[in-house]
Amino acid sequence: MSDHETDVCVVGAGPAGALVADRLAKRGHDVLVLDAGPRFDGPDEDRLERMEAFVRSGDWRGVWEMGGERDAYTSEGRDYPLNHARVKGVGGSSLHWHGMVMRLHESDFERHSRDGVGVDWPIGYEDLRPYYAAAERELGVAGAADDPYAAPREEPYPMAAFPPSYSDSLFAPACERLGVDMHSASNARNSEAYDDAPTCVGYGTCKPVCPSRAKYTAERHVAAAEDEGATVVANAPVQRLDTDERGERLVRAVYADDGPEGGGGERTVEADQFVLAAGGVETPRLLLLSADEANPDGLANASGAVGRYFMDHLYAGTGGVLDEPTRQKHVGFNTSECHQFYDDPTAGATGTAASVPASDADCGPLKLEFVNYAGPAPTDVALDGEQWGDDLLAEVRESYGRFVEVGALVGQLPRAENRIALDPDRTDDHGNPVPRVVWNIDDRTRRTLARANQIQEHILAEMGAEVRWQVGPENTGPAFHHMGTTRMGTDPATSVVDAELRAHDHPNLSVVSSSVFPTSGAMNPTLTIAALALRAADTLHDALSR
Repeated sequence: MSDHETDVCVVGAGPAGALVADRLAKRGHDVLVLDAGPRFDGPDEDRLERMEAFVRSGDWRGVWEMGGERDAYTSEGRDYPLNHARVKGVGGSSLHWHGMVMRLHESDFERHSRDGVGVDWPIGYEDLRPYYAAAERELGVAGAADDPYAAPREEPYPMAAFPPSYSDSLFAPACERLGVDMHSASNARNSEAYDDAPTCVGYGTCKPVCPSRAKYTAERHVAAAEDEGATVVANAPVQRLDTDERGERLVRAVYADDGPEGGGGERTVEADQFVLAAGGVETPRLLLLSADEANPDGLANASGAVGRYFMDHLYAGTGGVLDEPTRQKHVGFNTSECHQFYDDPTAGATGTAASVPASDADCGPLKLEFVNYAGPAPTDVALDGEQWGDDLLAEVRESYGRFVEVGALVGQLPRAENRIALDPDRTDDHGNPVPRVVWNIDDRTRRTLARANQIQEHILAEMGAEVRWQVGPENTGPAFHHMGTTRMGTDPATSVVDAELRAHDHPNLSVVSSSVFPTSGAMNPTLTIAALALRAADTLHDALSR
């Protein structure tokens, strides 16, 4: 007998799963959401304590209780520190994300047609355009339509953009002289009270915790879905998905009851429709763990593409010091960016006093970020050193307050050899193979990182900054945006889901995640995830209403 019967079973209570659950519950459907981790819905004092623990330790993982056998993984190729920036719990990684929400460019949907690399998406910008607007309303986005390189919009942002930080005002004159266009950065945090959440008060620890709750987390839509009658089960890691006798339709999800009184025993959910919204790593892992006689290579994997084409965004940054105060760390998020080099990263920029030269390198999209939280925090200086009294004060004054940095996100090409697989030699706390991250960086991505560094160097030189460090092609790291492992496409032989995010192999399985991205672009993915989730909810509603 089933422990639960429902219209829709959603696996994962991050932004995608929460938005789908909320939309469908509002339309009268019975929805049950399973999440592998706990609830973090204590009082506001709990968030303050988590912030204070982070400030003391600097350990992001400990803030949201990541680690141990439950979250074990292995890495092959370039080291990938998976647990450094993911959360298992109601709200998912939105609990500690940075809150940056940009739309993809029109070019991102046509990468192969435009550049001859990667693939084209089976949908275009116009298909997502109304859902982007809806996603901005749902998440509560503060922004301004001052980016001359952005895709066309249909309405203003829900909230006004945050004003430029003090350090942005130091970048601005140099960028103007170079002909580099600065514009506001859109944020899923409140520049004013919005949707019963307060205005940002500037704790500066947005990543990994916002004590004021002014930054969006998926907990908002989880609560809204529950108000409409949805059921959310925490501490419920799904162990496998079962199909019917023909191996076509999904009939149940089997999860471990890891709650305080569950003891890890297995429970089941039967549903008409199943939605996987567990992110770019756990979603393909679950499909592979669910292999059965009819689907020996895993569910939705007739193409062999499940787990493959794993992509991330790579970080490029150049930083240093100025001979004046920069007020670093006064703001914990970006207030200004530059998308001037996104569609054509080789283009130069010519200003009144200097220029950024053009490049003949074959590069992909990149976006520049003007970082106002570069360098060490005063607490880091104090806790890491051995000075006391006046000596400590002198060290803080020397080591803090003059840093600047220009960052960048760079897109990565989809390659089949980059993948999420099952590790045959290591298991988690329930005896299942852990995910193995197989990841390397292609030459085109390295060239794009080098191009980003080149532009950054010109900006800092024009500012008169002394360069102290650089993150580039050889020492880059991921932004922890897991994409591509259940890619969408029109051909069932080369993709996992169709344009409506339905699995080619299973008519009642939808995948709502950045794992469906055919290409990565260079924009933070959460707004696109949210737009796709809202679009998928419409498709599911139509299917359930037949």
